[in-house]
Amino acid sequence: MAKVPSAAVAAGGLVGGYGVARWTKRRELGGAVLAVAGAAAAQQWRRRAGGTAAGALTAAYVAGFAGSHPLAKKVGAWPAVIGVAGAVALASWAVADRNA
Repeated sequence: MAKVPSAAVAAGGLVGGYGVARWTKRRELGGAVLAVAGAAAAQQWRRRAGGTAAGALTAAYVAGFAGSHPLAKKVGAWPAVIGVAGAVALASWAVADRNA
């Protein structure tokens, strides 16, 4: 089975969580997607880059989620979510996926 890069898991969690919440009008379902993808990405980060890096990337993931809310008021919801997902994916790739 092909390995899915942690960058894709993290970005997919942010975009997918927002998409599920928006399309189902159930924020808790979006939150579940966000949490499951975040936990899966954190496991990959820990295996590939160690605990300290996993903690920092998890903090970036949570900060991206939180930061997308005020950013959405300035640029719109989808551009904000895609922007923070891209930033988290880039950080994840640089720290954990680049040498994997």
